[in-house]
Amino acid sequence: MKLSNVLSGERSTPRALPNFDSTTVFVRATASYLCGEAFPRLGMISPAATPLTPLLNSLPRSVRTKGYTCGGASEGISPDELGNVDVDSFREWVVDQYPERGYPAVIVGSSNGAAVFLAAALGVPFFPQTFQLPIRRSMGADEIRTDIAWGAHHAPPFLEANPDVALHQMHDPNQDRLMVRKLAYFRTKLRTLGAAYESFLETVLEPGGTIIVLECGYEWPAINLGDRYSFQLGGLGGLESREYYEGSERIARFLAEQDADIRRWDVPEPDGEISEAEWGFDDALRDDIERVATSRGYDVRRLCFDDPRDLSPFVADLYRDRYDRRGYDANRLFVQSFALVEPWWTLRTGSVPYWSAFNTQPDAEFVEEYLDDAAPYDDVRATLFSHGVESAGLASIDRWRRVLERGRVRGDFVGVDTAAYPYDVETHIRYHADLPDEIGDRYPHPPPMAFDRFDSFAFGAQEEHAVEWLEG
Repeated sequence: MKLSNVLSGERSTPRALPNFDSTTVFVRATASYLCGEAFPRLGMISPAATPLTPLLNSLPRSVRTKGYTCGGASEGISPDELGNVDVDSFREWVVDQYPERGYPAVIVGSSNGAAVFLAAALGVPFFPQTFQLPIRRSMGADEIRTDIAWGAHHAPPFLEANPDVALHQMHDPNQDRLMVRKLAYFRTKLRTLGAAYESFLETVLEPGGTIIVLECGYEWPAINLGDRYSFQLGGLGGLESREYYEGSERIARFLAEQDADIRRWDVPEPDGEISEAEWGFDDALRDDIERVATSRGYDVRRLCFDDPRDLSPFVADLYRDRYDRRGYDANRLFVQSFALVEPWWTLRTGSVPYWSAFNTQPDAEFVEEYLDDAAPYDDVRATLFSHGVESAGLASIDRWRRVLERGRVRGDFVGVDTAAYPYDVETHIRYHADLPDEIGDRYPHPPPMAFDRFDSFAFGAQEEHAVEWLEG
């Protein structure tokens, strides 16, 4: 039995939009909370997989790593289908997830795990700008120039069919090493709201309501391949951008450990830095949001930050302030890694959410920097997303243990098999299954935070956090 068959549930996304990606998971998690529901198994893994969970990590490591590769490949489409992909269907899928009722605000913009918890606090939908489009193809993980040429050949029909998006072809032979052998990553950024987003706003946004534009200014070196089309080597994680393009001792060691016959990647010189493929914000969308807001009398607020992880301390302190005001014991920090987010149980257990983009050394440092500045927590817990490769810049289990030791009374993992990490396939199910047992406290779910209260908090928090809260 293939591991991918064990883990995969029924496809609920439109053709070409993967069931599993940061964006689709974040939308599902937000929608589940707004529907008053928990978010088990990433919102997509079949319940039939749950009884098999204890068996997955007993499989040979080679089988588990192959499962990552094959599972990813099963989500891809043929390159011959690219001209038939309609990104409007992605927008329609997003709005179909949310209850059709009145909202005082909506969040539109950069994909970000902390945005899930911000949306949960306000009780409002999150509309992402960025979607992944995985395309099947077989290629060596280190064949960078070959992938560039492959993309340049296959991308034009997609760009012609979707004139209101920018295409960022992304290839990460470090963190996504298992996946890029069978998949090309096309990340598309909406440059307009489009009919589905606009229609939903008109239907549910209250008169004079607010569009919160989530703007992550994170940039990355890229190679210009034409109008609205670029190629990006690497991405946010354990390495600096220059290392991907120029090489480093860390990359040389990693490639040697992977038995590669090279010690740095052969890649053309980048043309400059642009919005990062997965997390960055394309400013063109803001112009269209302002057009819609002006024509329909909506307010616009911009929540701006430079690094995707900058939003996490802001949202954590928002929750801590909120819990304090309700008389909750706001002394548990729950660090949730990449796609392993669960807003319903986070609030039910009175935990303060902190989103960690990945499980790398910089991610661990970001959490520690937050803990350095925050009032002490008695309890610090964490999930760890396992991606099936000991990538350069990965933080070890012992490194994460040191982070958890910052809890004055307790620090522990949730749903993590520390002996199997980073090949811990079970964590994609166990993160949720173990959560209610590991954290016994229960609190009522608070009502949505009033927007004027949030507006006041955000304005004052600019002095303490690396965010800007601006009028549109």
